[in-house]
Amino acid sequence: MGGISIWQLLIIAFIVLLLFGTNKLKTLGSDLGSAMRGFRKAMKEDHANDAVFSEKMIREKPLKKEVRTSEKKNHKTSHQRKKV
Repeated sequence: MGGISIWQLLIIAFIVLLLFGTNKLKTLGSDLGSAMRGFRKAMKEDHANDAVFSEKMIREKPLKKEVRTSEKKNHKTSHQRKKV
């Protein structure tokens, strides 16, 4: 009870085959496969780029943060601003 049986899946597959035809299903399958390959390739490249970036950051010395006093003086919170 409550699940889809094998016979229901076969009926759904048969209806889909009748609606779309074998040619459209073949092109849909090949398009889906090429999209998955492209996604995997992009993920591998992104992972490789992250590794290169991490190594580069480890080798370089961290930059010192520059504190600008003029920005601190001009920065006011919403509580400090005057309403005109």
